[in-house]
Amino acid sequence: MLVEIQGVSRRFGPLRALDGVRVDFASGSRTALIGPNGSGKSTLVRILLGLLGREGDVRVGGLCPLTQRRLLAPRVAYVPQVAPRLQATVAELARAVAGLRGTTVERFAECAQRLHLDLEAVGRKPFRTLSGGMRQKLLAAFALGAGAEFLVLDEPTASMDAESRERFFDMVQALEPQPTLLLCSHRFEEIRSLVDDVALLEEGRLVRHGPVADLIAANGRSIVEVLPSSGDAAGLLEALGFERRPTSWWHSVVRSSERGVLVARLCAALGADLVDIVVRDVEESMLLPVPAVARDEVSEVSVVEVEG
Repeated sequence: MLVEIQGVSRRFGPLRALDGVRVDFASGSRTALIGPNGSGKSTLVRILLGLLGREGDVRVGGLCPLTQRRLLAPRVAYVPQVAPRLQATVAELARAVAGLRGTTVERFAECAQRLHLDLEAVGRKPFRTLSGGMRQKLLAAFALGAGAEFLVLDEPTASMDAESRERFFDMVQALEPQPTLLLCSHRFEEIRSLVDDVALLEEGRLVRHGPVADLIAANGRSIVEVLPSSGDAAGLLEALGFERRPTSWWHSVVRSSERGVLVARLCAALGADLVDIVVRDVEESMLLPVPAVARDEVSEVSVVEVEG
């Protein structure tokens, strides 16, 4: 499903939430919509779902989301960041959504089971009484089992446990035919696992649209933590920009594109003196300026990716 956004603007009183946004998402493409709070992400999503009017033109599968919403809705699935507090039971909700979608409760139950949610076991419970993780899993199961052509995900795994997140990623990747995917997220693991491209909004304007790998290389940051077996490594670690924590661990924030080279340098230099090393991404780091890091001696080492 092709998504076309042509010169879209939206005001809320004196506030211009979107300012001439122009971008297309190709049919079957997978794009992350990112930006600081207040950048216009939620407004754009609501426009694409037909919940808000706008200036400019929007077409989703050739249809106007606002005026042709009834035709478009059966082809779109949405997982919100915050689940609605519905009084209906899980079973009632599953039957209603299955009827609207022209599918079966069993299809949703299968998707939920893969996310470690037993639909039958919680069927009599009001949806609003479920834990945050359960509510998110159920909404994800509804979206993944709907056969949608346009899938909109807003922080879809925020309340899920680690194993369920991985299963969710696998399920999205396995969808056939692949829907056009728009993901709103600050989580590196979601962005890296689910999308190929990134659209970056700032103050209501589209400032970047391109491959996710390019954005991570330019702006991504990672935390590297090292535990040496003795104090003999202090000089080397300080020279590489590490700071010592109150414990025996050392800590440094580096560009994501540099972390593999740095890890290789540490492994080669510390050898048996290296007890442990942990590498993790900084959430929301793609939205922040990253200082340049001068490490000429690190750049001489071949890249080795190590993640903990």
